[in-house]
Amino acid sequence: MFISPHSLLRFGTWSIVLASILSSAAAEAGNPKSSCGNVTIEYPFGIGEGCFLHGFEITCNNSDSPPKPFLHLGADQHEVVHISVADNQVRIRSPVISTKGFDSNGSPVTSVATINLTGTPFVFNNTANKFTVTGCNSLAIIALGDGNISTATATGCLSVCNHNLEADTDGSCSGSGCCQTSISEGVKTIEILMVNLINESMIRSLYNGSDVSATRKNCGYGFVADQESYEFEASDLDHCSSSKIENSYLVLDWIIGDETCEAARKSNSYACIGSKSECVGNASSSIGPSYRCRCKQGHEGNPYLPSGCHDIDECMAPHNPCEGKGTCINDLGGYHCKVSKFPTLQLVLGIGSLLFLLLLAPSLYICMKRRKLMKLKERFFQQNGGLLLQQQIAFHDGSGEHTKIFTTQELAKATDNYAASRVIGRGGNGTVYKGILGDNTVTAVKKSRMVDENHIDEFINEVVILTRINHRNVVRLLGCCLETEVPLLVYEYVPNGSLHYHIHNPNKATSISWEDRLRIATETANALAYLHSATVIPVIHRDVKSSNILLDEKYTAKVSDFGASRLIPVDQTQITTLVKGTLGYLDPEYFQTSQLTEKSDVYSFGVVLVELLTGKLPISFARPEAQRNLSSYFILAMQQDRFFEILEPGLANEGNREQLEAVADLAMRCLRLKGEKRPTMKEVVFELAGLRGIDKHPWDHVNHEESHRLLDEQSDSHDAESSSAVNLYSDMSTGNYSIHNLGTVSIDFPR
Repeated sequence: MFISPHSLLRFGTWSIVLASILSSAAAEAGNPKSSCGNVTIEYPFGIGEGCFLHGFEITCNNSDSPPKPFLHLGADQHEVVHISVADNQVRIRSPVISTKGFDSNGSPVTSVATINLTGTPFVFNNTANKFTVTGCNSLAIIALGDGNISTATATGCLSVCNHNLEADTDGSCSGSGCCQTSISEGVKTIEILMVNLINESMIRSLYNGSDVSATRKNCGYGFVADQESYEFEASDLDHCSSSKIENSYLVLDWIIGDETCEAARKSNSYACIGSKSECVGNASSSIGPSYRCRCKQGHEGNPYLPSGCHDIDECMAPHNPCEGKGTCINDLGGYHCKVSKFPTLQLVLGIGSLLFLLLLAPSLYICMKRRKLMKLKERFFQQNGGLLLQQQIAFHDGSGEHTKIFTTQELAKATDNYAASRVIGRGGNGTVYKGILGDNTVTAVKKSRMVDENHIDEFINEVVILTRINHRNVVRLLGCCLETEVPLLVYEYVPNGSLHYHIHNPNKATSISWEDRLRIATETANALAYLHSATVIPVIHRDVKSSNILLDEKYTAKVSDFGASRLIPVDQTQITTLVKGTLGYLDPEYFQTSQLTEKSDVYSFGVVLVELLTGKLPISFARPEAQRNLSSYFILAMQQDRFFEILEPGLANEGNREQLEAVADLAMRCLRLKGEKRPTMKEVVFELAGLRGIDKHPWDHVNHEESHRLLDEQSDSHDAESSSAVNLYSDMSTGNYSIHNLGTVSIDFPR
């Protein structure tokens, strides 16, 4: 039987109970699709940073079999069983269950259960969910709130057992063994109080002196659940099990923001961004201004994605909407029925059309091929992370709004259909072609290797990072193309090749003076310091090497290839990643621990400095075993005071010996085994700029006292670690990895 709040207030005792419940309720009110186990996760929900709207994060627990998704609701997590973006609903396992019972003295005890959605975008659905009470002589009172104590309400349900214990009816919640009532609209908080109303003598009186089994006296639950997921059975009173309740569902609706539709459309956070999406304002005055998104009439899909809503072909439905009314013609967002008053004329026209189609079969074949090609391009766009890229650009303040999206025809024409003569570079992540656009702009077109699902994030990572970087010593990204099986990136053209080529090509080695080498080192360090310190979110390049330092027409250095780079959250100094890098440049501390920090780039830059000083390859199996790893060879030579013996011939003169020694000392500090003892890139820039007689950069806040301490730092601190470092570097350069070519090798080391 249902008990209204007004009836409860007639009793003084229950007035106190109800007031207590209301007080407690007020206190509480203070990617593209993916999947987890059997649940499909659709945006605005998502798994992983940057893949969900605020408040819609899903955590996938892979320790379960199958894996289970969990939704963050305040301090708690609840298992998700289904998400319906079209209905703006999510179903979770019922988390609110209050039980009844007796204490050791036989006195009835109370039980309280709560759930609080305040501060989340979710509210309890008031049509699917029902407040349900089961048990014999069980009273449960529920306090409902929207986060405001002045609007909190309470209601209750009393479940009794018929004296004829077999009369309780399966599937019926009319008050005998089971009581059920609705909850109000706009509810954000629920608190359930469960009590035993009747003592032993009252039970016997109700049942004409008959005893009621202890199980039925003690068994009782108060909970909120989707009425379709829970069906009462009289035997539940004997089994006294909560498993059915715990496996039932709770339906939550969601809303977006705290603005009306009119105000939200003017803000940068407006969620209904698709051209076929529309905003629906919240009808509940208790929740306050808010909205949700839905697809426009005649469309279906995901209204929270740019191209998530698509037209419904009503004419393909199981039931023809124009049956008996004519021919169904699908329209964008609807349909219409075409009625012909002249069947004979329609037949003649049909025969004529057929003959016409037969005559135009070759043209139709071409059109079909073009249509197939368009669908293939669309499939490649999604396969190559097009939707993910659109989301990432939106998440990062629209920084990619000026990035041009190229077509396959444009880039095929620009690269002479990717002719071999246009190849200007090959690397671990793909091939680079020289391209000339229609406006005579010279570009570099990077065709990545075949991308599977495990590497789409790397490709998108490079695009997102480069669209956010604007620095004279970083290669600029002009645009991309996702319509091909292999994704393409379009960069500014850097005409003079890589630093690696100029250092190690015998015909070019002597063409770069020491002054130019020092300038190139300073410019490279400046770019890395900018990535580490001056961007909104710090960036670790993770593959710094001479072949990724390009030289423009004025031999200005430009850092390139960000396919392996990582963004570092501002509240972290290191992240754990799959070890990735190029043998010879790889930070040994990162290799051992998988802990990536900005000091990993510092180590790789130290190897580049040694290349500039010695003109030798970082790894060469053509050299004697002791000299294969350039880092260990250089450290040993410095310890034995043989620096000028390994220096590239022709670099030293009477005027720059102190400068060369200072750069060699800086390289030694960059190559220290422990990252914490290496300088930062800002400190490296300061020292190199000082050696060139250039003022420090505006963002470089290292004071003079600190800079002198860094410049005067004694080298004896790395003597102890140098021997172990040499051994580790030597281990990394042995034949354990079956490397046969003599150049640098890009490797993903599994951990």
